[in-house]
Amino acid sequence: MTRLILASQSPARTKLLKEAGIQHDVLVSDVDEDAVQAHYGVTDAHDTALLLARAKAEAVAALPEAEGALVIGCDSVFEFDGESHGKPYTAEVARERMLRMSGSKGVLHTGHWLVDCRDTAADVDEDEDEPADGTGATVGSVSSAEVHFVEMTTNDIDAYIATGEPLHCAGSFTIDGLGGAFIRKVDGDPHAVVGLSISTLRELLVHANVGITELWDAHQ
Repeated sequence: MTRLILASQSPARTKLLKEAGIQHDVLVSDVDEDAVQAHYGVTDAHDTALLLARAKAEAVAALPEAEGALVIGCDSVFEFDGESHGKPYTAEVARERMLRMSGSKGVLHTGHWLVDCRDTAADVDEDEDEPADGTGATVGSVSSAEVHFVEMTTNDIDAYIATGEPLHCAGSFTIDGLGGAFIRKVDGDPHAVVGLSISTLRELLVHANVGITELWDAHQ
C-alpha cells in the first residue's frame, strides 16, 4: 500500500481527503512562512502559494517518518486588488479586508508540492527481493479559483469575525464553513478554495507513477 502524508495541520484539507476516500497520515512541518518569503522575496500570490507548499513538503519529506511515503504539501494565498493575503490573524485585519471584499471578487491560489520519498532503483541493491517503486519525483502545481462575494453588512462581518473562523484562513474566509454564506459563486476548482485540489493531486501523482485509485480507502 502506497502511503500518502499530508504536510499540513489544516482540518479542512484532512476532511477533504477523507471525503474523497484517500488514506493519508498527517505530519506537520515547522516551516516559518514569513522567513521563507523574506528569504526568497516572492510577492506574487501564485508563486508564494507554490513556494510555501514546496517548503512544507520538503521539510516533512526530510523527516525519518516520511521514509517510503509520498508527501503532499499545500498552501493557500488570496489575491485581491493586486495584493497577496494570507491569514489575517487579528480581527482588525480581517474586518478591513472583508469590508473591501464585500460585493467584489478575488482569486484564491492553492499551491501543491509532491515529494516521492520511496526508494529509487539507485537506492536498492541488485540482490534486494523487492523492486524499488520510487521515482525521486519532486513536482508542484497551483490550482486557482475566482471567488465572488455577496454584499456583506457590517453586522455580517462582525458576527463572522466573532466566531473566530476567518482569523486563520487565507483571505479571511472559508467556503466549507460559516463563510460559505457570503460566497456568491466560484469560477474554477472549488476544492482549491478549500485548500487542496483533488484533481491537481491526481495529476501530480502521475509523476510518481501512482494512480489516485491506489490511495482509495478500501474500508470506506
